[in-house]
Amino acid sequence: MTFDSKRRRMAPSNRARNRNPRPRDDFDGSRPPATPVHGGGPTGPVPGKDEILFLPLGGCSRIGMNMALYGHAGKWLIVDAGVAFVGDEMPGIDSLMADPAFIEERMQDVVGLVVTHAHEDHIGAIHHLWPRLRCPIYASPFASHIIRDRLKEKGAHRAAKVQTFEIGDTLTIGPFRVETIAVTHSIPEPMSLAIRTAAGTVLHTGDWKFDPDPLIGRTTDFAALKRLGDEGLLAMMCDSTNADVPGSTGSEADARAGLIGAFANRSGAIAVTGFASNVARMTAVAEAAAAVGRKVVLVGRSMLRMEKAAQACGYLDHVPDFMDVREASWTPRENLVFLCTGSQGEERAALSRLARNEHRELWLEEGDTVIFSARAIPGNEEALAEIHEHLRGMGVEIVTPADAPVHVSGHPKRDDLARMYGLVRPRFAVPVHGTIQHMEAHARLARSCGVERALVPEDGDILRIAREGTRVIGHIEPKRLANTGRELVAWIPPVAVDAEEERVAA
Repeated sequence: MTFDSKRRRMAPSNRARNRNPRPRDDFDGSRPPATPVHGGGPTGPVPGKDEILFLPLGGCSRIGMNMALYGHAGKWLIVDAGVAFVGDEMPGIDSLMADPAFIEERMQDVVGLVVTHAHEDHIGAIHHLWPRLRCPIYASPFASHIIRDRLKEKGAHRAAKVQTFEIGDTLTIGPFRVETIAVTHSIPEPMSLAIRTAAGTVLHTGDWKFDPDPLIGRTTDFAALKRLGDEGLLAMMCDSTNADVPGSTGSEADARAGLIGAFANRSGAIAVTGFASNVARMTAVAEAAAAVGRKVVLVGRSMLRMEKAAQACGYLDHVPDFMDVREASWTPRENLVFLCTGSQGEERAALSRLARNEHRELWLEEGDTVIFSARAIPGNEEALAEIHEHLRGMGVEIVTPADAPVHVSGHPKRDDLARMYGLVRPRFAVPVHGTIQHMEAHARLARSCGVERALVPEDGDILRIAREGTRVIGHIEPKRLANTGRELVAWIPPVAVDAEEERVAA
C-alpha cells in the first residue's frame, strides 16, 4: 500500500522544484561505482578504513525526521531515528519518517543505533522501525525509559536490546569509539557525540544550546569540547535551526522568571502549554505556581508520559506533587494551573479540547489566561490561529512569547554557533538539522569562523570525510514512510507542477 500525497497540492522539495540540482561547490557530480557487498547483496559505497562516510537519511531538507548514518571500515553506525509531524496539508498522516531500506540491506554491517536525546524528531521512529533494524540501541537513562515504553506498546520490549549509559561514558561500537559529551537543550540528558575512528574524529552535536542554568541536569562540558579542538577535529555535523538568528539563546532560568511574572495578579485559572518533553519548563511552571499559591495539574497523555519518565530519573524530586485531574475539577479556579499539551494547535491535544470545551473534567472560561510557552513551528500558524479564535471567543486572555518572556529556544543562535566553532575548531563543517536555507546560513557562518570547507548536504547525499578528498561522492533517493495512525505506508512525494500546467489544468 502507498499513500499518494498528491491528493492535496503541497510545496515541493528543493529537488522537486529544480530540474537541475542547485549549484554547489562541494559536489563534483560524480557517483560512486555500484559495489556489490557480500556477493549478490546490495550495491553502493563500502566505507573504507581511511574515511568516514556520512549519509543523512532525514533532517537535512526540513526540520524533523532526524536519522544519520556513519560508515567506517565496512561498518555502519546509526544516530537517531525520528519523525516529522505534519499538518492539514497531509490529511490522513500523523507523521513521516525515513524509510530504512538502505540500512536494512546492510544490517549485517550495522553495529548499533545511538540516541542523542529523547525528542520525537530524534527517537519517534525507533519503535516503528525496530522490527526492520533489530540492532542494539544505546541511550541515556531518560531516553531509554521513553524508548522502552514505546517498544512495550509494540510488544517488542523483550526482544529489543536497549543499552543504557551515562553521559560522559565512551562506547566502543564496532570500529567506532563514541565519546558522549554533556550539552544543554530543552529536554533532559541531551548529548553530543565525538565519533572517533582510525580515519579521524567527527563531532555530531545533536540539538544543543549553551545554557548556564538549565534548571535540571548538567551544564555543557566545555572542557571536553575544547579538548576535541586541541586534539584536532576532522569535521563537525552541527545543529542549524537558528543559524539565521542573531545573538545568543536564553536560559531556561529566564523562562522561569518570565512565567513567574506572567502568573502574578491573575484571577482565574491559568493554562500553560508547551512541549511535554521540556521537563525544565515543567519544573519552572511548578515553581511559578507555588510562588503565587497555585497547584499544577498535568493535562494530556504526552505530559503524563514525560512526567513519569522524569520521576523515574529523579528530575522532579524537588517539585511539589502535581494535582490529579479529578481533584482539579472541584478546586477553586484561582488556585489552578493547567500544564497542557497542544502548543502547536494539535487537534487532539489537551489545549485544543479545552478551547473547544470538549474536555470531560476541565474547562476554560471568561477571566482565565492561556500562556503559550513555546514558539510556533512554521506550518502550524493556521491551527494556532483557530485555537486563539476559540479562546478569545470564550473571553480568555492569551499570552505568547511576543507578549512576555515565557519561552526560550533550545537551539543555538549565531553567536552560540561562533562560540562552538571557537571551541572545537573543526577542519570541515557539515551543517545539519534544518531546511536548506538554515544550513546555507550556517555554512556561511562556519566559513567566517575559519573552517577549511563547509559542505551542505541534502537528505540522501553521501559525504566522504577524510584527511584527503573530502567531498560529496554520491546520492541515494531518500524514501519516506507515512504513519497513518494504524500502519506505516510508503509515502509518494508530490510532483512539482509549474504555473503553466496549473493554468491549463484550470
